[in-house]
Amino acid sequence: MRDPRLDKLARVLVEYSTGVKPGQLVRLTGAPVSIPLLEAIYEAVIKAGAHPYIKCAPESLSNTLFKHGNDEQLKYVSPLALQEIKEIDVSIGLWAETNTKSLSRVDPKRQGVASSARKPLMHIFMERAAAASDPKAKPGVKPLKWAGTQYPTLASAQDAEMSLTEYEDFVFNAGHLDMDDPVAQWMKIKDRQQKVVDYLNGTKTIHFKTPRGTDLTVNVAGMTWINCCGHENFPDGEVFTGPNLNADCGGVNGIVKYSFPAVHHGREVHDIELTFEKGRVVDAKASKNQAFLIDMLDQDPGARSVGEIAIGTNYQITEYTKSTLFDEKIGGTFHAAVGAGYPESGNANESGLHWDMVCDLRNDGTPDCGGTITVDGEVISKDGKFVFDGWPGND
Repeated sequence: MRDPRLDKLARVLVEYSTGVKPGQLVRLTGAPVSIPLLEAIYEAVIKAGAHPYIKCAPESLSNTLFKHGNDEQLKYVSPLALQEIKEIDVSIGLWAETNTKSLSRVDPKRQGVASSARKPLMHIFMERAAAASDPKAKPGVKPLKWAGTQYPTLASAQDAEMSLTEYEDFVFNAGHLDMDDPVAQWMKIKDRQQKVVDYLNGTKTIHFKTPRGTDLTVNVAGMTWINCCGHENFPDGEVFTGPNLNADCGGVNGIVKYSFPAVHHGREVHDIELTFEKGRVVDAKASKNQAFLIDMLDQDPGARSVGEIAIGTNYQITEYTKSTLFDEKIGGTFHAAVGAGYPESGNANESGLHWDMVCDLRNDGTPDCGGTITVDGEVISKDGKFVFDGWPGND
């Protein structure tokens, strides 16, 4: 018997997150281990009157490509994949790794080659997703609704240092699937986060500062803040924009000392410190896998620029689990992503890379913890808590 929470999640993804309509072509992607959730989503799509199209491939295929593929094969982008990304109306993807470290020993330069080659796919995807958020921003572009979520696996549970049962509870509770009506709860979250968005839209400068050395100034003049309330990533809980890379100051300046290891392609990079000048990374340090970090930043011209700046607002998520989907949403954190930007935010930076890295602003009582977010000279968050009533975590 299928876990009833999977059916509840499938309904949320189809009815709320992506709003699947009759006649639409809906791509469902996931590894074989996630078949129980794929089946639940497939059923929900059928009931919605749409046409599900499943892509279910083991993660071991990536290892085969990197082990035996030549440079031409690494750079190859199938015209079928290109046509697919142009034609689908909805994309629902599941992250379901059975070995989160399977690519850890792959030459990072080879990974960079493959990632950079997928830039045309990323561009089309981002452009169509932006058209779904605001058709006026991209007139004539066919919109694409998308959502991604985590299927609980033993590998992810091990990364989080939990049993599988504990991790399943963590995953489902983070999306409020323990409630009778999770959609109603996400509508409330949407309203609270919109207060943050309404405040931030029209502001010019946001400044992040921590006692541990983060001192980052971001120009957001003319950019659009987005309310992430379960319509794309699920679970969700953040507000984001892109820095204004065309500003005289370059958009981003200063230093970020990230609090948690950043995971990309199965590799953990520890104690990352990035220095930004005029919107670009000019120095990158790490205590573990620094060479991999630098190779990723050097994969294409856009990889060293900042595509996203965001504030985590999901106070249901309180602990780091080595999964970006959850870690970037932790209430009381912020994250900055190097690489591709989201056009709907006004940031059109292009890259095969989009790597979110998280900085903690919470005060847990340990030395030098905490931090502030200051917007146009006004402190809006102190030690991970918003200062205004009715905002997330403070209602």
